Amino acid sequence: MAFKDRTESDELKNFRSLDNRMILPSKEKQIYSNLEKGYEGEVKFDQFTERLNPNKFLILNDLLLETNSTSFQIDSFIISQGTHFPCEVKNFEGDYYYKSDQFFAMNDTEIQNPLDQIKRSGTLMRQVLQKIKYSTSLKSNVFFVNPTFTLYQAPLEQPIIYPTQLTKFFEELNARTSTLSDDHYKLAEFLVKEHKTGSPYTRLPAYTYENLKKGLTCRSCCSFFVKAGETKIVCSVCGCIENIEDGILRSIRELKLLFPNIKITTNLVFEWCKVIESKKQIRRILKIHFNAYRRGKYTYYE
Repeated sequence: MAFKDRTESDELKNFRSLDNRMILPSKEKQIYSNLEKGYEGEVKFDQFTERLNPNKFLILNDLLLETNSTSFQIDSFIISQGTHFPCEVKNFEGDYYYKSDQFFAMNDTEIQNPLDQIKRSGTLMRQVLQKIKYSTSLKSNVFFVNPTFTLYQAPLEQPIIYPTQLTKFFEELNARTSTLSDDHYKLAEFLVKEHKTGSPYTRLPAYTYENLKKGLTCRSCCSFFVKAGETKIVCSVCGCIENIEDGILRSIRELKLLFPNIKITTNLVFEWCKVIESKKQIRRILKIHFNAYRRGKYTYYE
């Protein structure tokens, strides 16, 4: 088990919701596609780190840190005796080539160099560690996890781990001598505490409450074709069944994610969910799970 688990970013969850409730502009549609693909690659990478001996290694996923007013992200940070490993994970698929210290797709389109990314994050991580007078060796690598990825003219001296090398890399890493000390755990706790929960890189499109499609969606397939009974929500597309209270709370979380400053009221949730026939039922669930506040003539919940 990882010391810090990987979770879907709020940006990705926002994009999923917006993609279901509006037509995304082409640019944002591509950003969303890249986010989904990136997260899929990171989950695939986690299948390898989960095999590491927890008595030898501490795994911190999705670290967003800041030093000297500069933010940086590390997909996974592996703490071990003697050397720590910042990991940049890429889920590129298809053919690429390397030329003049740059990465190119086969149509000659230049893409951001992952080696530059891992070099930058490694430099900034050293600054973070220097501030707390923590001395260690860092060995950064870029991990390509998609089995369809090929890099032509690949430089041998660069810290690149290819899909065919993943198993061997982690087997050899797991075989290393490593004993975790209190200092390792203190560092892990420090980095988790320093982790920033709000990313400065959000690239969401403009949207308003009025222009989003309303309706409670299926928790499994995200379809709007659901029917609500007294206790259950049933999807007409995939047949998924969900407790109605869970479905309403899930819709409220989605609403708060999309509109963090919105005031949650019975009427708002009724309008947002659409298929729930009883406002009384919504009000009961809000009273159970939230604190009620009065503002003028209406009650809102937080």
